[in-house]
Amino acid sequence: MSKYKPLESILVKPAGPDCNLGCKYCFYLEKKDLFKNVETHRMSDKVLEEMIRQLMEQSGPNVAVGWQGGEPTLMGIDFYRKAVQFETKYGKGKSVGNGLQTNGLLLNEEWADFLNEYNFLVGLSLDGPEHIHDRHRLTQNDKPSHAIVEKNAKMLLDKGVAVNAMCCVTNYSSQYAEELYYYYKNLGFTWMQFIPIVETDKDNPKKAAPFSVTDIQYGEFLIELFDLWIADFVNGMPTTNIRHFDSVFHAYVGVEAPECALKRECGVYTVVEHNGDLFSCDFFVEPKYRLGNIMNTRLIDALNSVEQQKFGAMKAKLPRKCGTCKWYRYCYGGCTKDRIKDPRDNAMPRFCKSYTMFQEYADPVFKQLAQNWKENQQQMQQLQRQVGDKPTYDAFGDFVK
Repeated sequence: MSKYKPLESILVKPAGPDCNLGCKYCFYLEKKDLFKNVETHRMSDKVLEEMIRQLMEQSGPNVAVGWQGGEPTLMGIDFYRKAVQFETKYGKGKSVGNGLQTNGLLLNEEWADFLNEYNFLVGLSLDGPEHIHDRHRLTQNDKPSHAIVEKNAKMLLDKGVAVNAMCCVTNYSSQYAEELYYYYKNLGFTWMQFIPIVETDKDNPKKAAPFSVTDIQYGEFLIELFDLWIADFVNGMPTTNIRHFDSVFHAYVGVEAPECALKRECGVYTVVEHNGDLFSCDFFVEPKYRLGNIMNTRLIDALNSVEQQKFGAMKAKLPRKCGTCKWYRYCYGGCTKDRIKDPRDNAMPRFCKSYTMFQEYADPVFKQLAQNWKENQQQMQQLQRQVGDKPTYDAFGDFVK
């Protein structure tokens, strides 16, 4: 039985599966079939306030809210002004981190000023230069979106908004690791997240969709990206932050990775849909994994329910070979959904080969980085004892906060 989990974060879908794009690899647009009673999906003020009230009352001193979609900016900026007001009303001095994952189409200077004022962390879905981005990220009328998103990316960066570049890695874009890295860097991004895409082929549910990145492709992509990342170190510290590398580094210094795909067990948060329905994970928004509704189910109870515990434990149901793998503690089999989206005959995780290739290549460097980090922490602790101040921790990106 899993141990009790504190309520630390939620993932919110305020506009449900509604979106102003029709990305070819999107897995969430089809969720409209779950909410057929209405055509437009929007979270009411009543559901919003109850959700924030519960989150503030049932969590510890630090809590995070991820606003996602569909496309969350369809709610309009006033919705988020209300959300911040409710966080202030019920927070009672708590530290609240808001994150907004957006395709960027509706952003403008008013949005940027608001996001900057309230310290929202923005995850901007920008798949790279035009030939990569517009390959899959088209409007529902098959119109390109790159020019608008890139323009708004520059606007956010110029305004000082905390913004990460989010890139979906497909069988096509995996060929352009160097071009992608320098594209984001030249725009001004220092935080990057590369998400391997695998979806089931709608025409043949027994295999992965053609745009899905293969295990070899993703492994080679990670290795090339790693070399670019290391080459940009200055005085032993990274000048860019790449989420997968940051997360893997945690394991080398004996700390659990922040990225849920690399945890031993998942189910560490719940999803709140526009109508208040609670689900185990945004990759599993389906009746089987519904945990209740915010209007009659407490968030903390849903998070620690038997159903959520079973869901979280599902991640560890791996082939015996995984348990004897020397790299197991660095991936724990990856994301559960990748095994389901890719229904191959063999039971090995989709990206097993990817992680093996990467770890074999990067392990010596990570070990040295970890040794340097530990020595630095010892020096800081010694200095703290001498001067009596609290030590400051600064590792890769969001490491200790």
